[in-house]
Amino acid sequence: MTQYKCSDFDINTLDDELRVDSLCRDLLMAFYHDRLEAGLDEQEATLLANSADYFIRDYVIGFRQINILAETSGLVRGFAGNWYIVNTLEPTAEEIAAHLRGIREFYHFLRRQGAIDDCFLATIDRECSDQEYYAGRIESFWDIKGDGYYEWESECSLRQKR
Repeated sequence: MTQYKCSDFDINTLDDELRVDSLCRDLLMAFYHDRLEAGLDEQEATLLANSADYFIRDYVIGFRQINILAETSGLVRGFAGNWYIVNTLEPTAEEIAAHLRGIREFYHFLRRQGAIDDCFLATIDRECSDQEYYAGRIESFWDIKGDGYYEWESECSLRQKR
C-alpha cells in the first residue's frame, strides 16, 4: 500500500478536496481488500467499507473539510451525535452502530499502516464506544418540540467546527 503523510490529506482549496477525495477512495479500497484478506466475506467487508466511506468522504472531507489523519477530538461524536442524525431520513441506533463499527475498523487499519498513532486511535475507539449516548441523541431528536432544535443541537454542536 502507498505510504501517506498527514499533509497529503490537507484541504485548503477545492482542488485539494478533490485530490483528497481520490486518495481516500484508494485508501478505502485498500481497507476493503485488507478486510477480505483478514477472512471477512465480501458482504461484511463491503458494509464496513461503506460505513467508513460515508464517514470519511461525506462527513470528514465533504462537510468538515478536514484532514482525516490529523487528530481531531470529537470527530466521531459530531458525526454520530449530530450530523448523521440530521442528515438521515430515518436515523436508527442500529444503523449508527454499524457505521461506528466501520469507522473503528477503518481507523484500526490506518494504525496498522502507521498512518495514525495510538493516541488518535484511542480517541476514535472511545468515541465509537459511546453508542448509548448516540441512541439517546436519536431519541431526543425525535422528541424535539417547537424551537427545541437549537437546544438539542447545542449539546453536540457542529457550529464553528467546519
